[in-house]
Amino acid sequence: MESAHTKSVEEVYSFFGVNESTGLGLEQVKRQREKWGPNELPAEEGKSIWELVIEQFEDLLVRILLLAACISFVSISFAIRGVKVSQGLSLMGDKVPADIRICSIKSTTLRVDQSILTGESVSVIKHTDPVPDPRAVNQDKKNMLFSGTNIAAGKAVGVVVATGVNTEIGKIRDEMASTEQEKTPLQQKLDEFGEQLSKVISLICIAVWIINIGHFNDPVHGGSWIRGAVYYFKIAVALAVAAIPEGLPAVITTCLALGTRRMAKKNAIVRSLPSVETLGCTSVICSDKTGTLTTNQMSVCRMFILEKAEGESCSLTEFTISGSTYAPEGDVYLDNRPVKCSGYDALVELATICSLCNDSSLDYNESKGVYEKVGEATETALTCLVEKMNVFDTDVRSLSRIERANACNSVNTPSNSTLYTHTLHSKISVIYCSVIGSCSLGAPEGVIDRCTYVRVGGTRVPMSSGIKEKIMAVIRDYGTGRDTLRCLALATRDSPLKKEEMVLSDTARFQDYESDLTFVGCVGMLDPPRTEVAASIKLCRQAGIRVIMITGDNKGTAVAICRRIGIFSEEDDVHRMAFTGREFDDLSPHSQREAVTNARCFARVEPSHKSKIVEFLQGFDEITAMTGDGVNDAPALKKAEIGIAMGSGTAVAKTASEMVLADDNFSSIVAAVEEGRAIYNNMKQFIRYLISSNVGEVVCIFLTAALGFPEALIPVQLLWVNLVTDGLPATALGFNPPDLDIMNKPPRNAKEPLISGWLFFRYLAIGCYVGAATVGAAAWWFTVADDGPQITLYQLSHFLQCSPDNPDFQDLECHVFESPYPMTMALSVLVTIEMCNALNRSVSLGVKYRIKYNVDFIFQQDLAHCPHCQKHQLVLYNFIIF
Repeated sequence: MESAHTKSVEEVYSFFGVNESTGLGLEQVKRQREKWGPNELPAEEGKSIWELVIEQFEDLLVRILLLAACISFVSISFAIRGVKVSQGLSLMGDKVPADIRICSIKSTTLRVDQSILTGESVSVIKHTDPVPDPRAVNQDKKNMLFSGTNIAAGKAVGVVVATGVNTEIGKIRDEMASTEQEKTPLQQKLDEFGEQLSKVISLICIAVWIINIGHFNDPVHGGSWIRGAVYYFKIAVALAVAAIPEGLPAVITTCLALGTRRMAKKNAIVRSLPSVETLGCTSVICSDKTGTLTTNQMSVCRMFILEKAEGESCSLTEFTISGSTYAPEGDVYLDNRPVKCSGYDALVELATICSLCNDSSLDYNESKGVYEKVGEATETALTCLVEKMNVFDTDVRSLSRIERANACNSVNTPSNSTLYTHTLHSKISVIYCSVIGSCSLGAPEGVIDRCTYVRVGGTRVPMSSGIKEKIMAVIRDYGTGRDTLRCLALATRDSPLKKEEMVLSDTARFQDYESDLTFVGCVGMLDPPRTEVAASIKLCRQAGIRVIMITGDNKGTAVAICRRIGIFSEEDDVHRMAFTGREFDDLSPHSQREAVTNARCFARVEPSHKSKIVEFLQGFDEITAMTGDGVNDAPALKKAEIGIAMGSGTAVAKTASEMVLADDNFSSIVAAVEEGRAIYNNMKQFIRYLISSNVGEVVCIFLTAALGFPEALIPVQLLWVNLVTDGLPATALGFNPPDLDIMNKPPRNAKEPLISGWLFFRYLAIGCYVGAATVGAAAWWFTVADDGPQITLYQLSHFLQCSPDNPDFQDLECHVFESPYPMTMALSVLVTIEMCNALNRSVSLGVKYRIKYNVDFIFQQDLAHCPHCQKHQLVLYNFIIF
């Protein structure tokens, strides 16, 4: 049934051919099941283990060298877990089984926790009245129960209007299944680099083979053209081995793994290794409000009582309350001075109402060392307020933390009292009744309309229209001011009905029980911003990162929080920077794109809005980090370059994300971005180091082949150099700490190449002298060294023509050209120069304190496996450090 929330109860009954007393017959169930299918979400077919393994070998470099590809198995465990996303949607637990249109409520109230679907932090009051707006968002469909949500209190009868994939949560599942994850910028760059390197290697290998076609018939090959062709093909393969940085996959994985460990210490748990580097180029952070930018702990921060009331005028006494968590720690202030609440009769009565009209309590979690709520967030805020007020002057100094949790709320409730909750015009009202009086709290407009008196000190004064307007003006200021507080009015009835005179099963009579009330005071509460968030937002501005708040809360509250934390300044006109989901939908596609470029706040949004926002941002080449904690966030988390789930979020959100925040704190995201930037800087240094070193090896092989010299380096030596000699210094470069000004620079362009044209020219120049020096060292042993054969350059360049019958090689044993000594000389020079290159990479960072940090590690490791280089490297080490 489409738009069931807009229909009346009778229309719903008629459409499905049912009534409240009988429901569906067996034949009707069968027909409905054939028509709509079973009430379940189809499991998305995941990839097999072998498919996941094969995916790890898509890198062209890894395909060439399977040895280096073994490191890719680290990623398989993460990929397997991603298959569980849709399974998590199918296993929601014992919750609302389908989308249901509520027809009648069989309790005083019906409250539903639908945070898993809408992201709302408090339970929602439901009713049976039609919602005429066909475009209403899920948050506004107050007459609907959604599949996967929890009933917090009450019971009701309704008609199932959608099952399986047709439910709201089923639509989210379909959207997530159709969302393809994009490759990270690092993966894209490495793929591009692999393709380019493969092409260059192929061309060089073919060139070397073609250059030596004239030597295929040399005597050393026995006059066989085929043997000569095979020999030079082996030379070409050696050249390919020299050109490929075999240690690069291992070094990259090691660097990323080190980054994940450092991030874990900052409460950012990384689930996908490539995403570590992606954080470094994040340009937009789309953050949820509740629990990420705020504490997700409702806290009363302001309240007022009446000081005087006479005729049409009155004066109020306003108090502020410190403390922004559930910890019963804080003071009540009047004009910035702490006061004793026991000295105000109205405050004593206000605290009593907060305590009695309350089903919640505080609990001290010894393992976490924090106070937590037991019950509703709003009621817990009132419980915490009572503890801070301490109107009965309870001695709490000697109490343990567990005893302190509810010390001031221990008010004895008479045995013949009752507590009930109901709604009137969608406004909640909580009533506590006893033989001596009744207490009431709820939405100000609902409570104050039932008040005929106001409390001034210990006396009761009639409420005039002037007094009422003054009270409502202050409440409106609380609700629309800088903080946009959620206000609750508190009242009493001095002569309530007896319990046996009340019929709680008939909600129509509740208005009679709540009449003739006396207004006592009003409290204003909010979910306060985390104390460290404002500084993190400022750091994001310095780093050129735009922060966008995306929340299911109302626009006024969202904008108020944005101003408090620095997303908006006090002077900013938010007309073009803050939108509700409906306002965004009303824009044309072109206007939507323009809105996304300027927006800093989206309120009252649905899952489709989040995915659309991410899609627009990606269209502008922005690298987006998206936070979320509910099932409704999963499609956007999967679509964004960096999906960040909350540690307290659902399993579905976590499996769709690349990173999980253990502390649900926005500041942890900023710390992770800083770490990601540092990782990329280090990665860029060791990739450039490895490439420049390999260019030298390529030049060495190319020169020996072009000049006709014997092999200076054999493939085994090249593998040793690439995997060990180059790998350890490259790993050492990955240990560099972040630059001091790393967060003062704008995000790098995600399309920025790892190696630009100028850098490649530099590395080619470096490679030329490295290759020339390496070949020169081998030639020096043949022509000059005292323990060498001291032959001529002509003999060296024509060594393949060496034979006893050749007069150019008289008195020369041809096996001297197979001596390992010139290879040792070439390897010594190559390793020594590459150590200089490693130092050059470290020094080029421009931060002096890093040099010593890396040099020690580089040389300790290299001297251990390269004893013949010790003398040269120690001299070099002392020269550079001192």
